[in-house]
Amino acid sequence: MRRNRWRSRMKWYGLPVLGVVIGTWATLRFSLLAPDPPVNPDDLCDIFREHTAWYDYAYASQERWGTPIATQMAFVYYESSFRSHARPPRTQLWGVIPWSRPTTAYGYAQALDPAWREYLEANGDGLFTVRTDMEYALDFVGWYNHLTHRQLGIPYHSPRRLYLAYHEGRAGYARKTFARKPAVTALAVRVRNRAFRYDNQLKTCEQEFQCWRWYQFWPVCR
Repeated sequence: MRRNRWRSRMKWYGLPVLGVVIGTWATLRFSLLAPDPPVNPDDLCDIFREHTAWYDYAYASQERWGTPIATQMAFVYYESSFRSHARPPRTQLWGVIPWSRPTTAYGYAQALDPAWREYLEANGDGLFTVRTDMEYALDFVGWYNHLTHRQLGIPYHSPRRLYLAYHEGRAGYARKTFARKPAVTALAVRVRNRAFRYDNQLKTCEQEFQCWRWYQFWPVCR
């Protein structure tokens, strides 16, 4: 009798308890254990020295999709300031009560829900493919710019134009919606300048990150 009662309780409570366990694990894995933003975000060499895996992720995205490493990192700098769980600030109801957020942008790359769903459909909807993981955020940036390059003909070495299409969407870029938004066009110039500065910095230190594993040696690191 007692055994049947325990079986009945497990039947009713087992799944909710399992859900709590999984939710707690996910919180620890993707929130509490998320890396801090880099101490010196103005120097790409220092960023990669602090978060060495980020170089590997950016390099893999560049090889797969074509967007230069420095451009990817400039995008993330201006989208989230390298904060894994960044979201747009909430609006306020009557100027006092925290209300809804203006967009669904989330994570390092501030990917919107529709664009992220499209990315998952195109590249595999994995359980751990999340916007708060730098590996997938950089791959998303590369994938998005690859489609921009293919559909709009914007070259990979033009971070300003790539960012305008990223910010406004490819359809918005085609309609030149940015022409009526001086703040956006100014931001795109800052992205370009940072991308070029990051690129010059990376040229002085990239060898460090190509040969950092014990089994690698110059000049055959990759």
